[in-house]
Amino acid sequence: MAAPTLRWFCPGRRFAFARVGCGSCHRRGPPTGSTSNGKRGQSSVAQQPHITAQKPRKGECEWAAVVGLEIHAQIASNSKLFSGSQVRFAAPPNSLVSFFDASLPGTLPVLNRRCVEAAVMTGLALDCHINRKSLFDRKHYFYADLPAGYQITQQRLPIAVNGSLAYSVCVGRKPSQMVTRTVRVKQIQLEQDSGKSLQDDLRSQTLIDLNRAGIGLLEVVLEPDMSCGEEAATAVRELQLILQALGTSQANMAEGQLRVDANISVHRPGEPLGIRTEVKNLNSARFLAKAIDYEIQRQINELENGGEILNETRSFDYKLGCTVPMRDKEGKQDYRFMPEPNLPPLLLYDSGSLPSGADPQQVIDVDQLRAQLPELPRVTRERLVREYGMLPQHSCALLNEVGLLEFFQNVIKETRAEPKKVTSWVLNTFLGFLKQQNLAVSESPVTPSALAELLDLLDRKAISSSAAKQVFEELWRNEGKTPAQIVAEKKLELLQDPEALERLCSSTLEAHPDVVMDLKKGNPRAINKLIGLVRKATLGRADPTAIKEVLERQLSS
Repeated sequence: MAAPTLRWFCPGRRFAFARVGCGSCHRRGPPTGSTSNGKRGQSSVAQQPHITAQKPRKGECEWAAVVGLEIHAQIASNSKLFSGSQVRFAAPPNSLVSFFDASLPGTLPVLNRRCVEAAVMTGLALDCHINRKSLFDRKHYFYADLPAGYQITQQRLPIAVNGSLAYSVCVGRKPSQMVTRTVRVKQIQLEQDSGKSLQDDLRSQTLIDLNRAGIGLLEVVLEPDMSCGEEAATAVRELQLILQALGTSQANMAEGQLRVDANISVHRPGEPLGIRTEVKNLNSARFLAKAIDYEIQRQINELENGGEILNETRSFDYKLGCTVPMRDKEGKQDYRFMPEPNLPPLLLYDSGSLPSGADPQQVIDVDQLRAQLPELPRVTRERLVREYGMLPQHSCALLNEVGLLEFFQNVIKETRAEPKKVTSWVLNTFLGFLKQQNLAVSESPVTPSALAELLDLLDRKAISSSAAKQVFEELWRNEGKTPAQIVAEKKLELLQDPEALERLCSSTLEAHPDVVMDLKKGNPRAINKLIGLVRKATLGRADPTAIKEVLERQLSS
């Protein structure tokens, strides 16, 4: 079979570029025991045979898993890392490519200030040490969507090192039992993204789109401090929230703005760490958790059956729910790292060490960026629990959905209802409708003001809880009516006449002597049937609590 032709992917026309292999060949990565910070076929998790885990205690599992992550976050910037090309999702192929992005001879990189500021802010938020001097390097390898034949990254001296990322996980059977765990952040480095290869199986061609080539990335390398898929997914979600709070990355995994490589190995406690595999390009927290848990179990099964684990790169097939081999890593890839000759060292300053007479647009003040840091998700959750008395998992849920916290806070400002009731309505009713119709918070037909007015009606007992749900359904239909108008039109006001309620309860007891007899015989459920009969007679306009009080008084008299 002839090797496929690699072509540029341009709207309306194609240009022959080069002939490459059919894709079945293996590109080798670093050997077991090395630590690399490149993009393709590498891992930051060092396999160190001399490191051993604690001996297992009685009743503990006889296998231990080790998980480390490399996370690539696309920097929220209008232009690319080293060129002025725009950054825009879903633009026509090859429509956002500068001469430098296409690696035309004679073009030079110009560092994007915004990308540097994003890296510094992310490092500060993760308690990293910010290197006042960092260096850029070339990492050489051939890949079809990397026209220069090298990637500009930070291999020797990255911009930030030695940080930590705290995240909370649920333990035990009760959801309220949450513990905080910490994973070490090895480093954060700036690097440029590659282009995108699109396989045309029908014509046996690989099409190249360079719109993504040169986009600024933050590579966040997490040390192998995790042991399962849930931990890894929770850590990634927390990082995602931090990046979004900082504004350094939109971190939309569905659009490829956050991609994760997972390094996984298993060993028996007390023995050296096992050989690791790397699962590449996971773009969903749910798939990340599934891929890691599957790979852990696969490795355990392989070892228990007398097999061996290969040091290889794998991908996750979400349809089959399993990992599949991509290429091996048995040999050392010579990336020929070298200093980037066209970029000087990146120098950062503190407020007290700024060069005299320096142009503020030409230097970056780390202290100034530290002062601009917003409230981070962990602090926000603690504040929500403290101010509103909500459960920790409820504070997590408010932050996990984009825009939901702002919606909640706007409702709180406009209603007299208790925060716990607002929390329940936002997380259960409102969020439930959003999920059912697959809508974002910004697309909701119900505004915070409308929900606040509805909760006020419920709070002053103008309507019942069941009527409130009917009103909410009407609001969701977005007919432009207020809750008060819907209540008046549907006649959903609570029955406020106590004498009328007394008469209805009395007539219900007289009309159903069998239910009354059942209640007197000791069946506590009979009272609920009587309440339901009275509510039916009032067309749902009576408060169940008030009905119960009247019935109990009449039955005891």
